Amino acid sequence: MNAPLLRVDKLVKHFGIKGGFLGREQARVHAVDGVTFELAAGETLGLVGESGCGKSTTGRCILRLIEPTSGQVWFDGREVTALGKTELRALARDMQIIFQDPYASLNPRMTVGAIIGEALTIHKLTKTRADYEARIVDLLETVGLSADHLRRYPHEFSGGQRQRIGIARALAVSPKLIVCDEAVSALDVSIQAQVINLLEDLQAKFNLTYLFIAHDLSVVEHTSTRVAVMYLGRIVEIASSRELYSRPLHPYTEALLSAVPIPDPTLKRKRIMLQGDVPSPINPPTGCHFHTRCPVKQLPLCASESPELKQSSDGHWVACHLRG
Repeated sequence: MNAPLLRVDKLVKHFGIKGGFLGREQARVHAVDGVTFELAAGETLGLVGESGCGKSTTGRCILRLIEPTSGQVWFDGREVTALGKTELRALARDMQIIFQDPYASLNPRMTVGAIIGEALTIHKLTKTRADYEARIVDLLETVGLSADHLRRYPHEFSGGQRQRIGIARALAVSPKLIVCDEAVSALDVSIQAQVINLLEDLQAKFNLTYLFIAHDLSVVEHTSTRVAVMYLGRIVEIASSRELYSRPLHPYTEALLSAVPIPDPTLKRKRIMLQGDVPSPINPPTGCHFHTRCPVKQLPLCASESPELKQSSDGHWVACHLRG
């Protein structure tokens, strides 16, 4: 079996909360708490979970837009977490991100051409002005926009068009991996479908690898090769998309899937209602983080011991004392 393009090993990110007269650290937010997974070249891994579970922080730590507290990230055989600034900038050509908010992620004072072409200039990918503009026009047409948009500003475009500009910017340096950080969640449903179809077409055309971060499970089902479910900073289950949606093992995954609407009104799905609220990441529960809301918990085991992510069957991993 070929080595994975991306390997994340025990990734941790804690944010310190400072306060008091001297500004000392008062507490720590456990945003990412020991995340481990692999991503093969050409596949899409969907990373799902409730808001605040650490999905976006995981993606940004992988790219080192945020410095991780501990753990290792390996990309294409190189340890990303050990690289200096110069090496990291060179590696940025192979690892790009599409941000969630198409309104906040584009500089309103720059033209579309300047936004897309910035990376071309930084990495010195074009030799002449004519090559530079030709490359930008090619990227615009690749994402479904026209050459006429080259000298316009972001405020002149709709949300879906702005996200296409963000996709073109990510494609400019011909990356191998793109982190899609809630790339369609801020768009209307009809526009979401267009952008998702575009991403799938681009993946087939350029052999791209996606880490697709989302909270909408119905979107992830149709876009992802495999799906990883996160809860309070930890991955609780990983499986192929078909396997996860047809045979979820973790109680949290079951609860999430029970809330996904079914298009056929004649079909009924039993809704699993979880008790209580998501605990604070400042003071997460001991043992299994989900045990305070789990309908099948077994005390004191679940409250005292943290379950490891173990393989239940071929390609299906679950972190639960009672399942698998």
